[in-house]
Amino acid sequence: MSSVVLATAGYDHSIRFWEATSGICYRTLQYADSQVNKLEITSDKTLVAAAGNPHIRLFEVNSNNPQPVLSYDGHTTNVTAVGFQRGGQCMYRGRVMALCTPPVSYNSHALRFLACRLASSETVGFQRDGKWMYSGSEDGTVKIWDLRAPGCQREYESRAAVNTVILHPNQGELLSGDAHGNIRVWDLTANACSCELVPEVGTAVRSLTVAMDGSLMVAANNNGTCYVWRAMRGSFMTTHFEPLHKLKAHQGYVLKCLLSPDVRQLATTSSDKTVKLWNLDGFTLDRTLTGHQRWVWDCVFSVDAAYLVTASSDCTARLWDLSNGEAIRVYSGHHKACVTCALNDSAVEGQDRE
Repeated sequence: MSSVVLATAGYDHSIRFWEATSGICYRTLQYADSQVNKLEITSDKTLVAAAGNPHIRLFEVNSNNPQPVLSYDGHTTNVTAVGFQRGGQCMYRGRVMALCTPPVSYNSHALRFLACRLASSETVGFQRDGKWMYSGSEDGTVKIWDLRAPGCQREYESRAAVNTVILHPNQGELLSGDAHGNIRVWDLTANACSCELVPEVGTAVRSLTVAMDGSLMVAANNNGTCYVWRAMRGSFMTTHFEPLHKLKAHQGYVLKCLLSPDVRQLATTSSDKTVKLWNLDGFTLDRTLTGHQRWVWDCVFSVDAAYLVTASSDCTARLWDLSNGEAIRVYSGHHKACVTCALNDSAVEGQDRE
């Protein structure tokens, strides 16, 4: 099994796997249904989920099989977000501790409270993927899929096109952002919306990110602004958000915001063709990455936060050395816009990031 799995996809109906260091594409999968909007690699590096219009397909990473091994149909238009539960076990101060069960069978309040306590303190990483997947779509829904059973197990109505969905590190909450500017927190234990934030009425939320330690949440919108909240644990499993900072990050749309694994930097990508790195100590600009010729849609940090991979409408992905801001690899091969990238370079099997 490769120690580094790097994949990109976009509007040419293909998924490409790359040797990260050499920049060589070693495998191409065809996604016949549509463009690919989003990719997500499982923590154990065995599967990659590809979100299209309107399907989600799962492909084997270490295989020559060109066909999806699993397909999920239920959304009615573009699927804009996809991810996996990081369940199973958690390494905490060197000890393996149990975490939550899939949301279709929450029975242990004690385990869920433990998960929340760990995620808000010193959680290092998760081992073994959980048994469920989540997705969001322009059809206005957030869905949960049990990977062991057919069909969608849960559905939440956002009442507007969903642009982004992320899983809180406590594993008990999903956060979604939509085209009307609403951010909703979905409490998976209560099976309901526990919180709603509206940073700018009517301005689409493009991207959400939560710190790995659960301390911060950032939302990016179409006005080029990032809103930062301090996340605080409320009663039982709920999270409360205290406004912390408003950052004018770009003149154009912010298409992706992402907190680094070490929670020291915020990366933002934009329609202005740049990527910016912001220091979380004061929210000052550390560095601007330039080189892409068109919109930069996506980014992902390496596990040590030393490198960043970006995906752009200029048909390329790039690998940036964040110590000097240089693009040290350009991944060329897509024939149309490259809009999503996924990276799993964890040295410990199962350890992963957002």
